[in-house]
Amino acid sequence: MKEYEVIIGLEVHAELSTNTKIYCNCSTSFGADPNTHCCPICTGMPGTLPVLNEKVVEYAVKAGLATNCEISRFSKQDRKNYFYPDLPKAYQISQYDLPLCIGGHIDINVNGNKKTIGITRIHIEEDAGKLIHDAYTGDTLVDMNRCAVPLIEIVSEPDIRNADEAVAYMQNLKSTLEYLEVCDCKMQEGSLRCDVNLSVRPVGQKEFGTRTETKNLNSFRAIHNLIEFETKRQIEVIENGGVIHQETIRWDDAKGIGYAMRSKEDAQDYRYFPEPDLAPIVLSDEYIDNIKNSLPEMPHIKKERYIEEFGLPEYDAEILTASKYTASFFEKTNSLCNNPKAVSNWIMGDFTRMLNEKEIEIYDSKVTEENLATLISLIDKGTISSKIAKQIFEEMFETGENAKDIVEKKGLVQISDEGAIKQLVEKIVEANPQSVADYKAGKDRAIGFLVGQIMKETKGKANPQIVNKLLLEIINK
Repeated sequence: MKEYEVIIGLEVHAELSTNTKIYCNCSTSFGADPNTHCCPICTGMPGTLPVLNEKVVEYAVKAGLATNCEISRFSKQDRKNYFYPDLPKAYQISQYDLPLCIGGHIDINVNGNKKTIGITRIHIEEDAGKLIHDAYTGDTLVDMNRCAVPLIEIVSEPDIRNADEAVAYMQNLKSTLEYLEVCDCKMQEGSLRCDVNLSVRPVGQKEFGTRTETKNLNSFRAIHNLIEFETKRQIEVIENGGVIHQETIRWDDAKGIGYAMRSKEDAQDYRYFPEPDLAPIVLSDEYIDNIKNSLPEMPHIKKERYIEEFGLPEYDAEILTASKYTASFFEKTNSLCNNPKAVSNWIMGDFTRMLNEKEIEIYDSKVTEENLATLISLIDKGTISSKIAKQIFEEMFETGENAKDIVEKKGLVQISDEGAIKQLVEKIVEANPQSVADYKAGKDRAIGFLVGQIMKETKGKANPQIVNKLLLEIINK
C-alpha cells in the first residue's frame, strides 16, 4: 500500500457578538422564539435596502489584526447566488475578490512541534436562516431569526496535515476570538463552526487530490473524528481503484460516519457579482491604527505574564490562558486568595475533570471565583485538609453552596489540637506493633499504613502535618 499525505483546509464561520444584525436593527440574541427577530430587510422583502453595521467591520478588522492579516483599505461586498429554503433572498451578501483581511497566519503547537498555518483571507458575510426538521410529523419549518446575523469567514491555507493539527488550529482561533470579544465562540450554539476541505495524495505527488467538503462541524471532537474517518475513506477508495468525487459530506457524529449530500459547487456556480445596494468599504490608516491600539492582551502575551508574575510553570500558564474565560476565572480567584499555584491546580485538576464530565464550560458552572477562593483560604489556614477539600468541592460543584457553609453544616473542620491527636497516635501505635517494627526495620511504607489508620479514625479531619510529626516522634522514642 502506498503512503499518503492528507491535505486539509478549514473554513471557519464565527458569528460576531454585535447587538444587531449586519444590515438591519434586528436583535442577534440566541434562543428567541422562532421568527421573532426578523424584519422586511433580513427576510428579503422586495424594495428593502441594507445598511452595513459599522461594528461588523470593526470586529472583522480586529480578527484580521490578531491573526497577522493585511487589512484592505478598499474592499466591497458581493452577492453569492444560490437557492435554499432558509435563504429568503435567494442570495447571500458576502465578499468575493476583495475581502477585508488577506494573508495572515496562526502558530500552533502539537506535541511540542511548532507549525505556522496560513490564513488566506477573512471576509464578512450574513448568515442564513435555520431549517427545523420535525421527526414526528415529517415537516420542515423555517426559522428566520438567524438570517443576516453577521459572520466572519476565516479561510485557512491547505497547510493542515492531520486531525490533531486541525484541532490545535481551531483551539487557537477560538481562543483568539474569545480574547478579542468579537465572538462568544459557543460552539454548541453554532456561533463558531467549521467546514473541512480534505483530500489525499500519494507522498511525493505535487498535485492535490480531489477534495470533499464537510460543513458545519461545531465541536473539536466532531472535527477530529470526521478527519480521521474521511482520510481513511478516501485512501480506501483510491486503493480499491475508485475515484474521489468533489462533493459535500454530511457528518453524523453520533454514528461516527459521513455520507455524501450533493456534488460540491465551484465559485462560478454562485454567479458572484458586486452588491449593488451597498457602497465599497474604504478604511483609513488612522481607523486601522486605532483598532490596533485597542486590542486586548492576547493569549501568548498573557501566558508569558503568568509565568513571570505568578511564577507558574509554562504548562500551567498555557492551559490557563487558552480560554479567556478560564484566564478570567483564574485571575479573579487568585486576587481573592493570593495563591496562584493552588488556584491553577484546582482549575486544571478536579474542576476541569468535572466540567468535562458534565460537558459544560467554566462560565456555566455553579462554582464561583469567590467560592473557590474561600475553599483555598480554608486549606491555607488549616481549617480543612486537602482531602476534605475535594469532598467539599464536589458538593460546591453540584449545589453552588459556599465552602464555609458546607464545612459548618457537615462539621468538617480539621482537627489541629496536638493534645487530641497525640492521644490518638499513641493508641494507633500501641494497636499496631508489627507496623511499628516494620518501619523501624526500614519499611517506609509502614508509616503510610499508620497514618491511614489515624485518618480513618478521624474521618479524614486530622491535620496530616501534625499527624506525621507526632507519629515519628512517638515511634522514634
